[in-house]
Amino acid sequence: MSQVSSPNKKIRVLIVDDSAVIRRIISSTLQKCDDIEIVGTAANGILAIEFLKANKADVVTLDVEMPEMDGITALKEIRIFEPDLPIVMFSSLTQRGADATIQALISGASDYVSKPAGVGDINAAIQVLEEILIPKIRNLAARGAKKVRLSEHSVSVNQILSKDSSSLRPARSNQKIDAICIGISTGGPAALMYLFEAIKTPLPLPIFIVQHMPPKFTEILANRLSDIGATPVEEPYEGQEAIAGRAYIAPGGRHMALQRIGSKVVMSINDDPPENSCKPAADVLFRSAAQVYGSKLLAVVLTGMGNDGLNGSEEVIEHEGSVIAQDEESSIVWGMPGSVVKANLVEKVLSLNEVPAELIRRSAVK
Repeated sequence: MSQVSSPNKKIRVLIVDDSAVIRRIISSTLQKCDDIEIVGTAANGILAIEFLKANKADVVTLDVEMPEMDGITALKEIRIFEPDLPIVMFSSLTQRGADATIQALISGASDYVSKPAGVGDINAAIQVLEEILIPKIRNLAARGAKKVRLSEHSVSVNQILSKDSSSLRPARSNQKIDAICIGISTGGPAALMYLFEAIKTPLPLPIFIVQHMPPKFTEILANRLSDIGATPVEEPYEGQEAIAGRAYIAPGGRHMALQRIGSKVVMSINDDPPENSCKPAADVLFRSAAQVYGSKLLAVVLTGMGNDGLNGSEEVIEHEGSVIAQDEESSIVWGMPGSVVKANLVEKVLSLNEVPAELIRRSAVK
């Protein structure tokens, strides 16, 4: 384990990985950034915990699979004394890696990055770090990166905006809805687990979800959501009919769109190019759902980086549907929900622990 001193105002990063090659690649890439400082490296979870008990870091990159103490065990230990420290998991794209990553995200990890297939391709590894890891580090550090405390009632942005009611669209709280679409990214697995556990009886309508994730990950997440809640959650297949009381999560790495065929609404799974650098993209789902359900659609934009869901929400509004968003206080990153709030597209801005009751109430309107 090594330590480096850090000047003020730089993002202090601790790198934890059992591979010396990976530690070296991450360190050399991050050191090129003027706003990032490597404050230490550790080869396993035990050394990482020792370092964090004696030193401060702003962000930790934590390998999932390590000897002596793996990443998930270390994560749980770190959360005892550092509940708000941003932790980004590093995992492989294998089935085992995907399952471990979902477990880590549910257990308090802030985000994750998938490792390139082989460390032999240094250029591919550096590209992943530059295009994916570095933006995540900056977003999480800027957010003050906290763990969402769902047991506490966070202040709703509704209260902050109440002095200027023009910032929110007129509420359609008594308007019947026939479907719910959810767009979510960073912090999504934990938020979805909370949401589906809180909904004790399946809603009388279908729920469609876009969670930014690669293949394998979304299937595992769907299984976890089904296990924890009353609503069956699955990855849909091409042409599958949407059924009330069920939830459908877009397969990782592919878009999900809706279309009406006669009296049925079916899901189309396609391999079109990414939108907003995302695949699946919430915009694809929201646009198609707006055309299918019109004024009877409720779009929900939850925690996540970027602005995916913004263009789709505009189309939801054009078709007289409704949009609600998660507040900044309970979001891991307020990029996606913040973009629709700032565009004046939402009727309500809610803490995550207010969202389940709102969905239950809106779905019960006759």
